[in-house]
Amino acid sequence: MLGGRAVQHRELQGYESDKFLSYFKPCIIPLEGGFASGFKTPEEDKFETRLYICKGKRAIRVKEVPFARSSLNHDDVFILDTEKKIYQFNGANSNIQERAKALEAIQHLKETYHNGVCDVAIVDDGKLQAESDSGEFWVLFGGFAPIGKKAICDDDVVLETTAPKLYSINNGQLKLEDTVLTKSILENNKCFLVDCGSDLFIWVGRLTQVEERKAASAAVEEFIATQNRPKTTRVTRVIQGYENHTFKSKFESWPVNSAGSAGAEEGRGKVAALLKQQGVDIKGASKSSAPVDEEVPPLLEGDGKLEVYCVNGSAKTALPKEELGKFYSGDCYIVLYTYHSGDKREEFYLTYWIGKDSIPEDQEMAFQTANSIWNSLKGRPILGRIYQGKEPPQFIALFQPMVILKGGISSGYQKFVEEKGLKDETYSGDGIALFRISGTSIHNNKVLQVDAVSSNLSPTDCFVLQSGNSMFTWIGNASSYEQQQWAAKVAEFLKPGVAVKHCKEGTESSAFWFALGGKQNYTSRNATHDVVTEIFNFSQDDLLTEDMMVLDTHGEVFVWMGQCVDAKEKQKAFEIGQKYAEHAAAFESLSPDVPLYKVVEGNEPCFFRTYFSWDNTRSVIHGNSFQKKLSLLFGMRSESGSKSSGDGGPTQRASALAALSSAFNPSSQKNKGNDRPKSSDGGPTQRASAMAALTSAFNPSAKPKSPPQRAGQGSQRAAAVAALSNVLTAEGSSQSPRIGRSSPMAGDADTAELTPSAASPLSEGASEFSADKDAPGDGALSEGGRTEPDVSVEQTANENGGETTFSYDRLISKSTNPVRGIDYKRRETYLSDSEFQTVFGITKEEFYQQPGWKQELQKRKHDLF
Repeated sequence: MLGGRAVQHRELQGYESDKFLSYFKPCIIPLEGGFASGFKTPEEDKFETRLYICKGKRAIRVKEVPFARSSLNHDDVFILDTEKKIYQFNGANSNIQERAKALEAIQHLKETYHNGVCDVAIVDDGKLQAESDSGEFWVLFGGFAPIGKKAICDDDVVLETTAPKLYSINNGQLKLEDTVLTKSILENNKCFLVDCGSDLFIWVGRLTQVEERKAASAAVEEFIATQNRPKTTRVTRVIQGYENHTFKSKFESWPVNSAGSAGAEEGRGKVAALLKQQGVDIKGASKSSAPVDEEVPPLLEGDGKLEVYCVNGSAKTALPKEELGKFYSGDCYIVLYTYHSGDKREEFYLTYWIGKDSIPEDQEMAFQTANSIWNSLKGRPILGRIYQGKEPPQFIALFQPMVILKGGISSGYQKFVEEKGLKDETYSGDGIALFRISGTSIHNNKVLQVDAVSSNLSPTDCFVLQSGNSMFTWIGNASSYEQQQWAAKVAEFLKPGVAVKHCKEGTESSAFWFALGGKQNYTSRNATHDVVTEIFNFSQDDLLTEDMMVLDTHGEVFVWMGQCVDAKEKQKAFEIGQKYAEHAAAFESLSPDVPLYKVVEGNEPCFFRTYFSWDNTRSVIHGNSFQKKLSLLFGMRSESGSKSSGDGGPTQRASALAALSSAFNPSSQKNKGNDRPKSSDGGPTQRASAMAALTSAFNPSAKPKSPPQRAGQGSQRAAAVAALSNVLTAEGSSQSPRIGRSSPMAGDADTAELTPSAASPLSEGASEFSADKDAPGDGALSEGGRTEPDVSVEQTANENGGETTFSYDRLISKSTNPVRGIDYKRRETYLSDSEFQTVFGITKEEFYQQPGWKQELQKRKHDLF
C-alpha cells in the first residue's frame, strides 16, 4: 500500500526495539487474551495484585513476573501494584535512571487502573525501617527474608553484533558473497541478506518480482532456524533507494548523493536527538535491560591461535597462556594471531604493542622482531603498530580480559628506572593495586591499573582492588550490571581461586579504605567514548541530567549538558558537536559548518525549547534523574482530579490534606512518603504557614501565599508543601482560560501516527500546572480549538522582510529553503487561507474545530509538524 517506500521491521513481544517502544509512552504492558485465547477478555472489575520488573533508561520495558519473593533481586527495579498502594522496590545495585523511568510506569498504572487515586511508596533494598512502607511491602511477601542473586535468563542475554556478511538470494537459496561491502555490489534485480548477528537486513532491489521477494523472506526465516539464532534476532526489510542510516552504516562505501536517496533518508529533515554517552556506552543503565545499540566494528574470526611475546633486550619471551592479556606499560610486545576466515587459507594478524613508558631500545627491537616474523611468513600477515591507549577494537577483542599494568619487567626498563633513580611502580602479585573497569563490550573492555588512591574512584565505574592476598570489587552506584560481572572476572584473572569481597559504594570496610591510604572525595572522571545513539520520538523527559545530548535540527546542532555532567566533560561540548557534524555529513548530508551551540540544563533558549513540549517547572527541579522524577510524581496533580473540575477538584484537595496531616503527625500511617523527617514536630511557624496556605487553597478570594521552606525539613513535609502549592496554582488561575494538556505528539520527532492514548501522564502532566496560554510547551490542544504561535508576529515579520505567510514548500519540515523566525510547532498557521484549504482540504476554522490529536495526525501527514 505504501508502494514499497518503507522500512519494514519485525518486533517480538518482550524483545521490542527501543524505536518501537518509543511510540508507546510511557510503556507497554500487554494484557491477557487475544487470538490465542479465543479473544477472552480479562476481568477488569476484579483487581489482582501484580509484580512487574522495569528495565530501560529511556524506552521502558515492563514485564509481569510471578508475585513471589524469589522474583526480586538486587540489580533491578520492581513495581508491586496492589489495590490500595503501588510500591516501587529499588534493588541496591539498580541505577538511578532506571529508577526514574519506573516512576513513569507507576504513574501510568495509577491513572489506568486506580483512576488516579492511589498511594505510592518507594522501598529501597537493604533499608529496613520500623513502621514504614518497607514493613508493609515485606508483609505482602510473607515477611522479610533475604533475597537471592539475579538469575540469568533470556532477557539478560546481550545480543552480539558481528561483522556484516553479505548473502545473495537466488531462487530462495543463500550464497555467501566474499567481498568488501560497498553499495555498488547491490544489484537492482536481486535480493540480498546482510547478516550482522543480532540484526538481519533483507535488501530488495527495485526490479525484483513479488515472487522473488516472498522467496527471499522465506529463505531468511529458514536461515534463522538452521543457524539456531535466538528469537530476539531483529529482521528489517529495506527497499532499494529507501535505505536507512543503520543499514548504510554496515557498508564501507555508500555515496551520500546517490540517486533515489533524496527525500527517503530516515531522519533527513526531521529533528534527531542523540545521546552522547559518557564513559562506558551504557553508563547508568543495565545492559541486561535495554542495551544501547552500539555499533560494533568488524572483528577477527574467533577460535584462532594467539601468541604473545614480550621484548627483553635482543630476545623475545613467549607469554604462558595464563598471562595472555597482561601488558606492562613499560614493555613492548609482539602479538601474532593465526585464524581462518571463511573458506580461505590461514590468515595472520601481526602487530607490535608499545607501552607508553617503554624505552626506545625495546621499541626498536619490537619493530625489528615483528618485521622479521612478517618476512618469515612471506609478507602474508597484516602488520600493525599499536601504541598504548590507542588499541583498535580488533586488538582488544583478542584478549578477554586485556589488563594494562604499571611498570615493566624487561631488563632494559628495570635498568632505566634504576639509573634515573625513579620509583619502581611495577605491578606485583602481592602488592596493592587498583584497576578501573569501564567498557564491557568485547571490543572495548580494556582494564587499566590506576594509582591506588580513593580519589580515583568513580560512581559510574567498577574497580578491582588488590591488597596483598585480599581482593575487593568496588561497585559504583551508577555502574552497570555488566561492569559488576566483568569486575569479578578480572579479579579471578588476576588472582585465580582467591575469594573476592564485594562492596557497594557507601558500604566499604575499613580494610578497603586503609589499602587506598584513607578515604577521600572522588568525582566521575571517566573517559568519553564517541558513542552516539539516536533517541526516537524524544521528549523533554529524555534530557537526563547525568548525560550530554546532541540535538540535530538539520539547520543547527545543539550540545545539551545536564547539571550532573562532570565539569571537564562539559569543556568538550564543541569537540563533541563537531565530531557529530562530521559524522552526519558523511551519511545525512549535514553541512560540517552547521551552526553549533552548547546549552546547559536550566538555561535552554527559546529556539532550543521550541523542539519540545517544554515545561519550565522541570528545569528548576534539582537532583539526579530519580529525585527529579520523584518530585514530579509527588508534587503533580492527578489526572482524575484535573478532569473532574477546573480548580483541581476534591482529589487534589484530599491529597494536599493527607500530605499536610503527615507533616503535622509523622506517626500517622495514613499516607507515607519515601523519606521520614528526623524531627517529630515542625514547630509553630511551619504549622501556621501551612494553615495559612490551606486557607488560601479553599478560599479563592484569598491571596495565595507560598509556604516558606526551612532548612532541615523532611522530604515528606516538602511533598505536602508541593501538593498545597499545586492547589494554590490551580485556584489562583481558575479565572484564566485553561489550556488543555499537550498532545502526546507535540514536539516529537518522527512521523509515526498515534492516538492520544499513547501519551505519558507523568511526562506531560506537569505542564498542566501552567494556566498561562503563552507558557512554552502548552500550545498543543487535546480538545480542539486554536492556539496562537509562541513566536510573535512582529518577530516573524522582522526576520522575513515583513512577510508573515509563506508557501507550503518553505514551511514543511523537510524544506530545502526553510523559513526562520516561526513557531515550528504551528507551521500550518503561516499558510495563506487558500493554500491551507488546498493542503488540508478544509478551512482553517474547520481544522481547528477538530480534536487536538486529529489536528496532529493531519499535520504529520502533510509534514507540518
